[in-house]
Amino acid sequence: MKEKQNSHSSKRRDFLKKTSIASLGISIVPRHVLGGVGFTAPSDKLVVAGIGVGGKGESDIKSFADSGLAEIAFLCDVDDRRAANSRARFPKAKYYKDYREMLEKEGDKIDAVSVSSPDHNHAVQAMAAMEMGKHVYVQKPLTHDIYEARQLTEAADKYKVVTQMGNQGASNNGTRLMSEWFDAGLIGEIEEVYCWTDRPVWPQGIPWPQTSAEIPSELDWDLWLGTAPYKEYVGGLVPFNWRGWWDYGTGALGDMGCHLVEVPVRVLNLKYPKDVQCSVGSVYVDEFKRGYFPESCPPSSHVTMTFPKTDKTKGDIKLHWMDGGIQPTRPEELGPNEVFGDGGNGVLFVGTKGKMMCGTYSENPQLLPTSKTERTKVAEKYERVPGGAGGHYKQWVEAALAGYGKKEVSSPFSVAGPLTETLLIANLAIRGFDIRKELENGNVEYPGRYIEMLWDAKNMRVTNFEEANQFVKRNYREGWTL
Repeated sequence: MKEKQNSHSSKRRDFLKKTSIASLGISIVPRHVLGGVGFTAPSDKLVVAGIGVGGKGESDIKSFADSGLAEIAFLCDVDDRRAANSRARFPKAKYYKDYREMLEKEGDKIDAVSVSSPDHNHAVQAMAAMEMGKHVYVQKPLTHDIYEARQLTEAADKYKVVTQMGNQGASNNGTRLMSEWFDAGLIGEIEEVYCWTDRPVWPQGIPWPQTSAEIPSELDWDLWLGTAPYKEYVGGLVPFNWRGWWDYGTGALGDMGCHLVEVPVRVLNLKYPKDVQCSVGSVYVDEFKRGYFPESCPPSSHVTMTFPKTDKTKGDIKLHWMDGGIQPTRPEELGPNEVFGDGGNGVLFVGTKGKMMCGTYSENPQLLPTSKTERTKVAEKYERVPGGAGGHYKQWVEAALAGYGKKEVSSPFSVAGPLTETLLIANLAIRGFDIRKELENGNVEYPGRYIEMLWDAKNMRVTNFEEANQFVKRNYREGWTL
């Protein structure tokens, strides 16, 4: 890739090549001519470094490589076991455990960075790359904290880099078709929106394990912890179940909200909510004794947020989020044996003239009753992304190759940042539910339960329950900064 901001070494190489060739009197045929139609010369590929290359990170970097426009040149993972498949797939890629060492040593050779680590390290890793002028692709949710999301959003503009969050459904046709249905007035003015998921599919609402385990030799536990407070290693946390613990994950909202809430945010141009309230599922450990596990996300929740009027709404919008298998009442227009959403997950718009729904990634958009879907035709208003969700990766690669501001992407940080903030505002209410105060008489109270939190988006703070603001911005472990 010939990128202006990282061009010193490439310019020098080009200069040496040209002067040597000229002295020999040799004429060179371009590589793309020799390679035939569709051939991309290595020098024209996006040089990508992956941070977190197992699990979702493994499929991310494979998708970049499959575009034919990216070279996976560097791999980084704190766990050799998780990195094994990617190292086998890209044997020429240089491998590191510490992303800081990789960026320091290889920075001049890297065009772009893909971040697919646990939520609590997204921000520091993405920011380090952006400060070096690297384009970034970051898995959802963009960040662990509201403050981090705002910082990354501003940094993308400051450093003029191409950004994309890994909510690949943002590139699907479903969101665009539902926007066209809404814009055409087919369902009238929106009154309420419901988003739901069957997540968590990992343990939540449980106490922290009381017994430590031996750290696997392949895992650098200190690097895995990163910004999080130090704790002794426990079994079952890595590589996936960290999602249910507030120190590392963001619960079901963080995992699935970016896929589901993205749809109404895009269709209705929603920005930040102005208030939020919630109820959460209970775990009882004895007769009339409710368990208190503030380190763990609850087993289920129902969050209601109010969004101010936008250019596409007549007034405020109520958006409901439900997780843990909780779902809204089936619409009466839906047949008794028809699937609601995609079964476990979905989005439902309730309008004054009708309703529409879809599943995860905006798949299978439907007008209700569903018989209306096939017979309804509207003009295509929004450009489609070739390959839909699969094309999300190539879209970012192409945009990075083109350079900042030259090509649109589906989920740039200007969109993904506010979306992530919205989900984390909902988590403020969920976490605020477990804030406990000891009273002088020995009793306890929970002042954050069953209240409506008022949100000041500009200043990123709850205005009527100060204790909740401790979750807007974490204190990183010593040695880690954003």
